[in-house]
Amino acid sequence: MDRQNTAMQSHAQSQGSPLAVGVNLGIVYLIWGSTYLAIRVMVETVPPFVGAGSRYLVAGVLMLAFLWIRSRLSRSPAARIERVTWREWRSAAIVGGLLLLGGNGFVVLSEQRIDSGIAAVIVAAVPIWMNLFDALLRRRRPSALAIGGVVAGFLGVLVLLAPVGGVSAADPVGVGMVVFASLSWAIGSLYSRHAPMPRSGLLATGMEMLAGGALLAIAATVTGEVGSIDLGAYSGSSLFAIGYLVVFGSLVAFSAYTWLLKSAPVSTVATYAYVNPVVAVALGALLLDETLTPRTLVAALLIIGAVVAMVSGRPRDAEEMAPAPEPVLEPISGHPEGGESAPDADIGRP
Repeated sequence: MDRQNTAMQSHAQSQGSPLAVGVNLGIVYLIWGSTYLAIRVMVETVPPFVGAGSRYLVAGVLMLAFLWIRSRLSRSPAARIERVTWREWRSAAIVGGLLLLGGNGFVVLSEQRIDSGIAAVIVAAVPIWMNLFDALLRRRRPSALAIGGVVAGFLGVLVLLAPVGGVSAADPVGVGMVVFASLSWAIGSLYSRHAPMPRSGLLATGMEMLAGGALLAIAATVTGEVGSIDLGAYSGSSLFAIGYLVVFGSLVAFSAYTWLLKSAPVSTVATYAYVNPVVAVALGALLLDETLTPRTLVAALLIIGAVVAMVSGRPRDAEEMAPAPEPVLEPISGHPEGGESAPDADIGRP
């Protein structure tokens, strides 16, 4: 009982002010929701793997450079960079491959074929896949919420693909790419929970972005994108989009997300999982003239509704008592766009 009271007091002391929580939630909502739009602008003239690889290589280098400079300038023991083992680099490569190459990379590919809002709606199903895979790995029966979420997710995808009333369906290849990306993101998020990684979440993030960016660069080479690079053909809008994804999507929003995990209830932080796609759909319609069809709205209601039910249906007591760990990846608006989910929230963001 004393231990429980101590944990509750510690949690209460770590709570941020309502204003600070609101500001940081707004940053995560808006910026991570807008990354789908930025990706769509980026791939208008920049090859997908080249763009995504550049984003994460630059972000990873900036993150690790910041940590190195901080360790040199600060006398605090907490600022020292711990020694990294080859096993931790291997884990970083696996997580970076699953989340950034398989997850974010295929979202980028898909946005050459489908609207950014549709991609965001499909990615919203990641928490559903995580709950299902987690139950299977633990060899326990999935909860009714998890099963219902999977059914709703499938129905949402079918709504996007089925020809109805002469209204053209979403490109099946593009939809398939996002479904694959969501599965890869969910698997990578679950693997990262128990993979050997540095204690510092920022160091792990920098390693994963660097490793994932390198794998994306390899993919760009294998697919011939590197050989066809023509800097003169890249529009200013596409280059600006890459810079936006590096600075705001990978660094600013991630910092806000890490602060929220330490300073707000996990149930509050988890709301980004279903707010981001709403923001993405709205921005795509307003700024890119993407068609907001009844088909898209129905699919969004099915998938996002399932996620809302799943997150809100989790036991609150256990969730609030559990200390929120540092995330090991910028949930990637990503997402996927991108970051790593809080384990207790079962949320994910390719």
